[in-house]
Amino acid sequence: MANAYIQLVFKDGKAYSKYIPPTDGGEDVEISKAYEYIKNHGVQIDDMAALTQQMSEKKASEVLISNKCLLSDFDEKMTIKISLDHMKVTAIFEPPSAGGDLLGAGDIIAGLNSKGIIYGISQDAILDFINNRIYYVPYVIANGDRPVIGHDARIIYNFNTNPSLKPKILPDGSVDFKNLNTVSIVNEGDLLATLIPADPGKPGKDVYGKEIPVREINDAKLVYGDHIRLSDDGTAIYSEIYGHATLENGKVIVQDEFLVKSDVDNSTGNITYGGNVHIIGSVRSGFTVKAGGDIVVDGVVEGAYLDAGGQIIVRQGIHGMNKGMIKCRGALIAQFIESARVSTENYVETGSILYSDVNAKDDVRVMNKKGFIAGSSVRAGGKVESVTIGSEMGAATRIEVGIDPEKKARYNLLQRQIVDESQQIEKARPVIASYDQFVKSGKKLDSKNMAYLTTVLQKIDVLRTSLKTHREEFNALHQELLTSKHSKVVVHRQIFPGVTITISELSFTVKEESSYVQFEKKNGEIVSGPVSD
Repeated sequence: MANAYIQLVFKDGKAYSKYIPPTDGGEDVEISKAYEYIKNHGVQIDDMAALTQQMSEKKASEVLISNKCLLSDFDEKMTIKISLDHMKVTAIFEPPSAGGDLLGAGDIIAGLNSKGIIYGISQDAILDFINNRIYYVPYVIANGDRPVIGHDARIIYNFNTNPSLKPKILPDGSVDFKNLNTVSIVNEGDLLATLIPADPGKPGKDVYGKEIPVREINDAKLVYGDHIRLSDDGTAIYSEIYGHATLENGKVIVQDEFLVKSDVDNSTGNITYGGNVHIIGSVRSGFTVKAGGDIVVDGVVEGAYLDAGGQIIVRQGIHGMNKGMIKCRGALIAQFIESARVSTENYVETGSILYSDVNAKDDVRVMNKKGFIAGSSVRAGGKVESVTIGSEMGAATRIEVGIDPEKKARYNLLQRQIVDESQQIEKARPVIASYDQFVKSGKKLDSKNMAYLTTVLQKIDVLRTSLKTHREEFNALHQELLTSKHSKVVVHRQIFPGVTITISELSFTVKEESSYVQFEKKNGEIVSGPVSD
């Protein structure tokens, strides 16, 4: 079986189209393929009608298509495509001119070698082409060997390693700020972590002959600090003391807690400690608590200064008295925040925010049963979510979320262009197909239709080039934007007039009271809609 194809014949300064019909049930050549083949070899078609008539007759023939052509004969051509992972090579062959040479097996292999392809070449695929010579059909002509991946070593931790773990919401809708599971208390002898050894795999090889190694470098080991004991076989670690377990950059740390069994006041003075600080009482106004780890306050924090390298948990809430400052690298969790300044490199979880300035690199959630934000400025890198925002008294409330929109805008524009260009190409396909059927039926195209067909084919060429460029830029931007957060403001019950919402560079002031609504940036504006999951 062989498909039909067109060959170019050059003689006496002219160019001819030689039609080779299909055999043994092979497919006929499409007019678009014939046009592309002739155009790609630099021949200007003078007589499109002769070409279409020749193809419609479906028999071996040779017709004049260019009265002036000084081109030379060319050989059979192989075009290859190498997959991005260099594991597969496909080849598409084009026929030679009538006076050109055919490719032999040695020529094909030499052509692959010239591109650096030396491994996994399929002799069967080469022989299949040589025996059948089907043009414009992809042949998988080389395959690499993929590596056999075992599994990396891994470590199973027996304590909470997620610093973003949020408090539990109770069935009645309130948040349990008393029984928090974000602090991992361990006792002497507790198993902290177990090492599961790596299972080595088998290297692979790509079509360039380059070895693809298994990921041996992803072995793991137990890394730990003081107050921890390693098992005899080196696969488990245990705590030697009562304390608090954390995972910092892959290292297991057990810190003994500095326990304050009273309020932080004149009786204790300011506290600075490299580990965790647990205060049974409250932190009174004017005092400072600094900790390298977490700070846990069972009572309230008044107009005090708290600074933690980990998280801060205030079980009874924060009375800032317009002079309190709370900052931490981990999450900040408090029953309420009132008249205070708060800054965290993680998230904020609280029951209410009143007359405060709150900044979080991640989310701010005010989701207690009667959670509200009023008279405050709240800024979040992620989203702000609250039961109620603003108040009937109109206390100035400002909510800011979002990221730099420049790259996202370009991303959205490219996405629209790609869709539009793809749709234009798809709309042109039926037109070309109809001309193919018309020609195959033995009918002739008049000059008007001939000109239109040529215009359509040329337009598709331009669109394909543009589409390729836009897809390359789109894919590059896509990788950069994968980590961008989707910022929005979510109101689970009520938002009052006068609240100002800023998302990226856009600002919007709420004019009417709304319920169960969320605000997000869409199509260059802030829009509201029903709360979604």
